[in-house]
Amino acid sequence: MPLTDVAIRRAKPSDKPQKLADGGGLYLMITTAGAKSWRWKYRVAGKEKLLTLGLYPDVTLASAREARDDARRLLRSGVDPGLQRKAVASSPAGIPVDSFESITREWLRGRQWVPGYEKKVVAWFENDVFPAIGARRAADLKASDFLAIARKMEAREAFESAHRVMQNCGQVMRYAVATDRAERNPVQDLRGALVPAPERNHAAVVDPVQLGGLLRALHAYRGMGVVSAALKLMPLVFVRPIELRAAEWTEIDLDAALWSIPAGRMKMRQPHVVPLARQAVVILRELKETMPTDYAGRYVFPGLRTDSRPMSEVAVLAALRSMGFDKDTVTGHGFRATARTLLDEVLGFRPDIIEHQLAHAVKDPNGRAYNRTTHLAERVRMMQEWADYLDRLRLGGLVQLRAA
Repeated sequence: MPLTDVAIRRAKPSDKPQKLADGGGLYLMITTAGAKSWRWKYRVAGKEKLLTLGLYPDVTLASAREARDDARRLLRSGVDPGLQRKAVASSPAGIPVDSFESITREWLRGRQWVPGYEKKVVAWFENDVFPAIGARRAADLKASDFLAIARKMEAREAFESAHRVMQNCGQVMRYAVATDRAERNPVQDLRGALVPAPERNHAAVVDPVQLGGLLRALHAYRGMGVVSAALKLMPLVFVRPIELRAAEWTEIDLDAALWSIPAGRMKMRQPHVVPLARQAVVILRELKETMPTDYAGRYVFPGLRTDSRPMSEVAVLAALRSMGFDKDTVTGHGFRATARTLLDEVLGFRPDIIEHQLAHAVKDPNGRAYNRTTHLAERVRMMQEWADYLDRLRLGGLVQLRAA
């Protein structure tokens, strides 16, 4: 039942702290000394967090509810209200809190980033955006201001980066609107105004005969153990390279033959389950057995110089190049296209099942997004048939493409 001012005033301290719930995660904490403070309980990525909203009666019941609603709006926009508050408190002196740069840095601190990607985004802002509009009030910016930035990037043929930078600028402006420092997001008015980014497909082998030769080369590699294991595992699981090399042992259940990747490590920010075929389990068990007896690291593929970080992003590419495969022939990411093509055209699996296993955004016939365990039994069967098919190719067998 919601609180009332009368109930709050009548509430007396006791020998234990009390919580008087109001609703929507908001409650009043009363200490044994009689101090009353507003707190809001919320969750980010499944983790419970707490935000203090002020002391009663300095912050009234109505004000506390308004603060709770503002924080909920921030959370819906993808911003952790607690981190946002810390960002405001630590903003560099001399930068107005309503400037585009200040708002951007708040937004950056409040995001949950895929490892390594934050540096790229920050570099875009510092090199291309802040020099042009960083000191200006976000509320004063117009679509033409952002278009001018994009045009400069297009002039140096950074077409894809221009699209990504404008996407990030749009997210910052939505955040500015959510925090009452702008009335609207002008970046949305650029729809159709930017030069289209050229199509870029990752090099991939989709011819079964060539794929067989590639697989034989991967299994013949005699370099560093973790790199060798990663090379053999990539075609079997066809996850994104960053998802593979940053894999953690706590995510993998070898007995259940399942790899559960948390949302924070996925591009789409949704948890993902990868069924492990028998061949994948063997590779992982063998890798685990080769680890030093004193190895207590978190990563399945630890780095060469330190096990506190995952394997370098260039390690697999360097191995492929050392075997004579150039960037126009195969890449780590290209195994996803290989699987997408051959699972459909050779093994005949439904495209939506394949796309779901690729961790793409897929919806069911009723428009609902699939969750991580949707069609799991079918995906388990698919991943085992895929592994068996790859073995046949590697050992010299060939399954013909289906007739169109």
